[in-house]
Amino acid sequence: MAGKDKYVAYVSSYTSGLGTKYGIRIYDVDLKNGRLTEKQKVEITNSSYIGISHDNKTLYSITDSGVESYHILPDGGLEFLNEASINGMRGCYLNEDQTDNFLITAGYHDGKVTILRLNKDGSIGEITDERFHKGLGTAAGRNHVPHVQCIKVSKDNKYLLAADLGMDRVNIYSLNHETGKIKEADVIHCDQESSPRHMQFSKDGKFLYVCLEQKCGIDVYQYEEIDGEPEFNKIQSVSNSDESDTLGVASSALTFSEDYNYLVSSTAGENNVVVYKVDKETGLLTKKIQLPVAGEYPKDAALFPDNKHLVSLNHESDSLTFFTVDMDKGTMVMNGPELSVSRPNCIVFHKLDNVKEKK
Repeated sequence: MAGKDKYVAYVSSYTSGLGTKYGIRIYDVDLKNGRLTEKQKVEITNSSYIGISHDNKTLYSITDSGVESYHILPDGGLEFLNEASINGMRGCYLNEDQTDNFLITAGYHDGKVTILRLNKDGSIGEITDERFHKGLGTAAGRNHVPHVQCIKVSKDNKYLLAADLGMDRVNIYSLNHETGKIKEADVIHCDQESSPRHMQFSKDGKFLYVCLEQKCGIDVYQYEEIDGEPEFNKIQSVSNSDESDTLGVASSALTFSEDYNYLVSSTAGENNVVVYKVDKETGLLTKKIQLPVAGEYPKDAALFPDNKHLVSLNHESDSLTFFTVDMDKGTMVMNGPELSVSRPNCIVFHKLDNVKEKK
């Protein structure tokens, strides 16, 4: 039960030209009151995205020079392991395969997928494969340029999905776990100019959720493997905005609650957070909350592990804002003062293993 557990939260942020060298902040989580208290700052440049390995022992971050790895200490502190080049422009997203043998990065600027081998201690090894997405030039009067925005490995560990925001599609690759090489398996074609930005798999891996930045909504797909081929069938589309014309409104966040009962998204422009109830049997979403975050451009938003509080990372107003939420009533009330963080990008909650309170 989340109430007895202790958590820390990691927040990544940009640093360049902002008068700070600390790209990752570590916070103690006050579950009862829904607040964060800073405990440590980590020197790293432009931490645009962070993620934790499946064994909860290592944190990985995108940085200007490539990727960095940190050993997670028992109290949630971070100890630098190593850094590695991704042989390209700065990445924007990373993900590990389900067995923590490979780290995959997404390149927004150069449209590249990069796979690196991970060592047993969590440190990052050599590049095993790299793949540039191809564009269409100015076909159909639009400048189609690849921008790989997000990477996810399917829960069965067979496929690597790369959301290409510039090409309005999700490229699906099969992953060879010996060589670390990928090969094209399928493509999910999203609506034109919908701009797939983030993806999440359901806990059981049977459903894929794709957040569409420009279309300002979420597409839900049912996933199964048939005769050794991946099949993704769209079963639902929901809108994150009540506006009929979503010009000037963009969706960004897509985060599951710890128990996978809720999916959180956000909209820039309207500056709302949107919380959906997830039907785990059917995969379908039902909107519960759609309310303002008291900040500009909520780039990421997440429920606290007990689902009673929510934090919004407001990229343009350099703040974290906190709310008490009631899913049954569909309410969200401001909870205390904002915290200042320059250009926050994403937040990850991490449960501490060995500091459970004595019974």
